[in-house]
Amino acid sequence: MTSKAKQERLVSLDQFRGYTVVGMLVVNYLGSYQVVPAVLKHHHTYCSYADTIMPHFLFAVGFAYRLTFLRRLECEGAAAAYRRVIRRLVGLLLVALMVHSASTVSSSWSELKQMGLFGALWQPVKREWFQTLTHIAVTSLWITPVVGRSLLLRSSFAIGSLILHVLLSAWFNFSWTWTSPMSIDGGPWGFLTWSTAAVGGTIAYDIVAKHRAVIPQLLKVGVAMMAVGWLLSCGTRYYDADLSPKLRVAWRPFVGHPDRIAENPVFPWFGRVSSVFPGLAEPPFVAPPDNRQYNYWMMSQRAATATYLIFATGFSFAVYALFYWLCDRHHWSLGIFDTFGSNALAAYVIHSIVDSGVSPFVPGDAPAWYVTVSFAMFLGISYLFVRSLQKQGIFLRL
Repeated sequence: MTSKAKQERLVSLDQFRGYTVVGMLVVNYLGSYQVVPAVLKHHHTYCSYADTIMPHFLFAVGFAYRLTFLRRLECEGAAAAYRRVIRRLVGLLLVALMVHSASTVSSSWSELKQMGLFGALWQPVKREWFQTLTHIAVTSLWITPVVGRSLLLRSSFAIGSLILHVLLSAWFNFSWTWTSPMSIDGGPWGFLTWSTAAVGGTIAYDIVAKHRAVIPQLLKVGVAMMAVGWLLSCGTRYYDADLSPKLRVAWRPFVGHPDRIAENPVFPWFGRVSSVFPGLAEPPFVAPPDNRQYNYWMMSQRAATATYLIFATGFSFAVYALFYWLCDRHHWSLGIFDTFGSNALAAYVIHSIVDSGVSPFVPGDAPAWYVTVSFAMFLGISYLFVRSLQKQGIFLRL
């Protein structure tokens, strides 16, 4: 890219971000209805299409973070650049804590006093607060020391974060995540693996900014990461076990079935689950069998497992390569992606409000036509609100 081109806004990034927002609207709204295909739902035990959306967000965040940080570093100097990004990320964190609001902590003052500070914060920290916006803020803060550094240092930092997450999961975090109240998107330690997607985004920026063969390079990294993620996920086959009929339940979030969690969910050889490698795991987007215990090597968004984030980050590289080819090479763009992509934070806040106004009128077993019409209303109203902000030049950016 020329120096002039570097200064221009990348259409591909806005379109990729807009596609991600639309994908979020699709899976967040449709995921709770029986008639909707399984691939559009979160299952927490394998990577469905729904599970590719949040890594796209972190990937786009990492891409834009390195782009803007390097510009500020050059224009403002290191101290000012770091102060600015930390201030904005702390602001985003405060917004996230308000958007991902906690449920009622106690029913009386006496109960609240008895709970104490730790008891009052236990569930919000473990579950409600650590969702998409919080993970974006905390993960961005986590990678801040390396976002402007070399490829080697950023890659080493991401790998080290993955290893730390594996060790914490072996110690307590994996089983803790799956016990009530169950964590969302990895809980308070999820930033360690979400940093894979964010650092991946910074690497994608480097490829776009410095390489001539952008698309082959993006695809090369993407395919390699998807292959590594899937091959590592083959460790899940060590946890195929004979379960009682009572435990052969559908793949959905559960409480009260601790036997579904493997005794040694991270290091299978400690549990002697199998003395011989039992074969390859199912490919991504294919559901596992019901006789497999919950373990760290399955691709799980709930547990934010390393295999899931490595594969999903590679998938983000591949999807972004498509948008780069369409938008920056062939000058293609879609208006709805532009609207949502240029005001993603506003879209995130607005869509939950619109959902609360539409979904109460749609029962879980509604027929396909009714769900489709209600989704069209949900998407259309969300678009109208965000489009109105765009026309007025109002953008929520932290």
